[in-house]
Amino acid sequence: MVNIRDFSQSDIEALAELMGELGYPTSIESMLKRMEAIESSSMNSTFVAEIDDKVVGMIGLLMNNNYEYDSMVMQIVSLVTRADHRGTGVGSALIKHAEEWATTHGASAMSLTSGIKPERVAAHEFYKNKGYYISGYRFSKKL
Repeated sequence: MVNIRDFSQSDIEALAELMGELGYPTSIESMLKRMEAIESSSMNSTFVAEIDDKVVGMIGLLMNNNYEYDSMVMQIVSLVTRADHRGTGVGSALIKHAEEWATTHGASAMSLTSGIKPERVAAHEFYKNKGYYISGYRFSKKL
């Protein structure tokens, strides 16, 4: 059974590993620094999925004020399930938890971005199966 709970500092090593599986390898020290900044903002929330007391997934959320709507929009900033647990309901449990949490915190919509890469095709199908649809493009520029 999947248990979803709030992130804690003891999850840093597992989150660093998950970022690597997502394609963003990082050190434990860098992950700790990132999470300290993320957790210092009341607009961010991070949840982990556990099976048998082992972290097997995570979802990072950002509540956004919005120019287009009167209410808040919750953005899924990061979502990853360990490769050996994909297809077992972990991602679905994280999405469900995030949507319920967002609703109780005043969000009227959810959004996310996902790279246009061959390795993301399965993720795109997963999001579509959860009711998410493609609504535009994301543009990026490194500064």
